[in-house]
Amino acid sequence: MTQEKNLKETKSEPKIQPPEKSQFWKSTWENVQIVIIALVLAFAIRAYIAEPRYIPSDSMFPTLETGDRLVVEKVSYRFHPPQSGDIVVFEPPQVLQQQGYDQGQAFIKRVIGTPGHIIAVQQGVVYIDDQPLKEDYIFEPPHYNLLPVKVPEGKLLVMGDNRNNSNDSHVWGFLPETNVIGRAVWRFWPLNRLGTI
Repeated sequence: MTQEKNLKETKSEPKIQPPEKSQFWKSTWENVQIVIIALVLAFAIRAYIAEPRYIPSDSMFPTLETGDRLVVEKVSYRFHPPQSGDIVVFEPPQVLQQQGYDQGQAFIKRVIGTPGHIIAVQQGVVYIDDQPLKEDYIFEPPHYNLLPVKVPEGKLLVMGDNRNNSNDSHVWGFLPETNVIGRAVWRFWPLNRLGTI
């Protein structure tokens, strides 16, 4: 009888709670998982969707100024090629790498000519297929001439908006479309010039 009573008492004893140490490790592991997921998402967004960029020079002045920070989107060019007027960020072509520019160093310029366009610069005016290009975004007219050139397939002709202080296609030639990283769409710094580009 006593033995039976002891068994019943044993069954009614409260369950032992897990030690605080195991709760700590469980909580820590959950936090680690959240951090890992956040890092993977951040990498995927930067690699395939959008990334921030810093403007190190005034080659795109007055549209962009030294120190501006931009969002560069990478999605739209998966569906269509760059268009005339787009501001693109790109890896330097081979000719610039031979001049000492690092492959990881990004450039930013405006697309002027796309495949099939004939581009010329004469007396401070840019011509596309013999038509003068209206450019209210440039700092000043170019002080150089460019003989008519036809943009080949898979290439772009790009120029900086600060035409006379820009290392661009009038210096080193055509840009391979495959070098384009994305399109500059949004300025997030400085705050007083926040907005689309």
